[in-house]
Amino acid sequence: MMIKKLALFLFFLVFSGLLLAQEPNGDASAEKKVFIDNLLSKMTLQEKVGQLRLVSVGGDLTLNKVLDQIQAGEIGGIFNTVVEPDLSQMQERALKSPNKIPLFLGFDVIHGHRTVFPINLGIASTWDRSAIAKAAEVSADEATSDGLNITWAPMVDITRDPRWGRVSEGFGEDPYLTSEAGRIFVEKMQKQSLADKKSLVTSVKHFALYGAVEGGREYNSTDMSERKMFQEYLVPYKAAIDAGSRVVMVSLVSVNGIPATANHWLLTEVLRNQWHFDGVVVSDHGAIRELINHGVASDPKDAVRVAIKAGIDISMNDEYFLQFVPELVKEGAISEDEINQACRHVLELKYDMGLFSDPYRNLDPKLDIETMFANDRLHRKEARDVARRSIVLLKNNDEILPLTKNKKIAIVGPLADSQRDILGSWSGAGRVNLAVTPLEGIKRAVNNSNSVSYAFGANLSDDANLYRFLNLYGETSKFDNRPADKMITEAVKIAKKADVVIAFVGEAEGMAHESSSRTDLSLPATQKQLLKALKKTGKPLVIVLMNGRPLTLSEEYAQADAMLETWFLGTEGGNAIADVLFGDYNPSGKLPMSFPYNVGQIPVYYSHLNTGRPRGTENMGKYTTSYFDSPNEPLFPFGFGLSYTNFAMDFSLSSSEMNKNGEIIVKVNVENIGNKEGMQTVQLYLQDVTASVSRPVKELIGFENISLKPHEKGEVEFVIKYDMLKFWNDKMQYVAEPGKFNVFIGSDSTTQNKQTFTLLD
Repeated sequence: MMIKKLALFLFFLVFSGLLLAQEPNGDASAEKKVFIDNLLSKMTLQEKVGQLRLVSVGGDLTLNKVLDQIQAGEIGGIFNTVVEPDLSQMQERALKSPNKIPLFLGFDVIHGHRTVFPINLGIASTWDRSAIAKAAEVSADEATSDGLNITWAPMVDITRDPRWGRVSEGFGEDPYLTSEAGRIFVEKMQKQSLADKKSLVTSVKHFALYGAVEGGREYNSTDMSERKMFQEYLVPYKAAIDAGSRVVMVSLVSVNGIPATANHWLLTEVLRNQWHFDGVVVSDHGAIRELINHGVASDPKDAVRVAIKAGIDISMNDEYFLQFVPELVKEGAISEDEINQACRHVLELKYDMGLFSDPYRNLDPKLDIETMFANDRLHRKEARDVARRSIVLLKNNDEILPLTKNKKIAIVGPLADSQRDILGSWSGAGRVNLAVTPLEGIKRAVNNSNSVSYAFGANLSDDANLYRFLNLYGETSKFDNRPADKMITEAVKIAKKADVVIAFVGEAEGMAHESSSRTDLSLPATQKQLLKALKKTGKPLVIVLMNGRPLTLSEEYAQADAMLETWFLGTEGGNAIADVLFGDYNPSGKLPMSFPYNVGQIPVYYSHLNTGRPRGTENMGKYTTSYFDSPNEPLFPFGFGLSYTNFAMDFSLSSSEMNKNGEIIVKVNVENIGNKEGMQTVQLYLQDVTASVSRPVKELIGFENISLKPHEKGEVEFVIKYDMLKFWNDKMQYVAEPGKFNVFIGSDSTTQNKQTFTLLD
């Protein structure tokens, strides 16, 4: 009987292929509908609910319990398991369930898998589409090689408050840069077909506005005008969905008073009806239970009803669906049609992934974890290249960098030799013991360990509670029990004997993570004391930052002779830092977020609106938009980043006028006027001068990289099209209005190099 069923199924697949070959557009959607309809007709309500449950092995839910539930048809997907033979065993049990529906297998593949790439804020600092693509491709290749087929990425939340810990997981403050990074992640991870064995289904998150939480405090509320949402904050989610992301993960915050998990307007009216998203909507971890705390559900059963009515398909870390959905259907509180629709979304995704025809895709029960994560399976070359492109040069007085390799170098700081910290947050599958620290990378580069001395210098913080909170002992961040003055004395001693001091300071990876919000963005006192002592030696001081968010660094900026922002660079971070320090790679990174002078400036971002009393306006005295104790401007602006060489740029517009069917060609002449080869990121900004609503002073609408040898000239070209001029007007219509537009070209968002054109009526 089983052989006959298999033969019929194979015939169905062959027949489907013949139809697709005969029809260019195929009849695949009709065939899929028939397949899903037939499957749904055979499923019990309990099995349908099972497809809406995403669970993780752990705690009371042991592997054996999970296996039993899978075989009963009560689980549709697994997350957080990344080892064999467990994955194969789970899929085997799924194929013994009543309707033999395969599982999908998920994991957080955020910035790499076995090979860890820079955190996403670092990847965004490359401003390089090829580097972003490489990180996404390698991540998907490694994850699928381990049998995984879905990930909870990319995170495209616009983040303008660096107090929020998950800043590290996103791509920064700008809608366009974040949209480009998110789009590339989706395209390169999912591939052209979900049935591709190297396709990793993406889950764009967190829909919506998670990065706009009040006070930068995790799981907090968000309140925002509809115009600002659609003009800025919703743009990257839409870009990722348009790129084909088949899953959307919902945020854990309230949006204008209604939790996103319970927000029908957000999940159904906008996502489904306006944007025509037909994929799967998944709640975040524990979000359905939290609706009770939010005050929009009276009890667990009511929370399930509210979430399903809003538009949730899958319950992540499900506690309640299996228990309460059948009751709710029986009582008429929700309809079986609603459950059928949610189940259909899940089954269609599995169908498109090819799981019904190849449920064991990439699974290998004989693949042990040591083989799976072995050093020779890492993509070190690609990781090193992306890591060094992520480094941002913030200061370089008297061209102290690059260093020559014959200098005596003192390496100091609590992050200089930490394998765990350099991997950054959300690097769960990365192997700590395979990471290259800065100390190791520098020693390799100079090929003479005798010329490099090292001192720990200071603990990350003297706050014992912080260490306990972050669980930073053991194999995580190092902690030294010696008195602080003894550690500093040791560091000063080696600094005095060196030609140059390199201090590695910043945050532990756990300080820039989910649930790691901060009110103080300065370096901890222990590290500040260390830097002051090193500065007093009179030796040239290079400060290398390792952190997951913009910090307040005005004091450190004044102390440093040179300063590098390196974020958390991943597996090859130490080698990448050495490449830049010694000039084997000319730094080209640009900041994806503004760095404030102090926390009181937050939010500080480049694309702010005009004001009626701008700072510097004549004859207004002090009555302008300004602080009396701080600059308005950030310490480091969005898009900023130096090089070991210098570039000159000028540009021209193809016309001073444009109609709705036309376009403006922007030609930029770039010259390397320095003595080293380097790469420049040419940034294109636009300002709508007069409109029916106030418009930003600048908006990024394009960027391109160009590499030039010393004194070489090159050209970059942009095209400004009519749709790029559109915005949400006073009637919430998406339009372009006739009038004057300023075009800016430069190397960061402060550029005043502008020309003007007019959009005709």
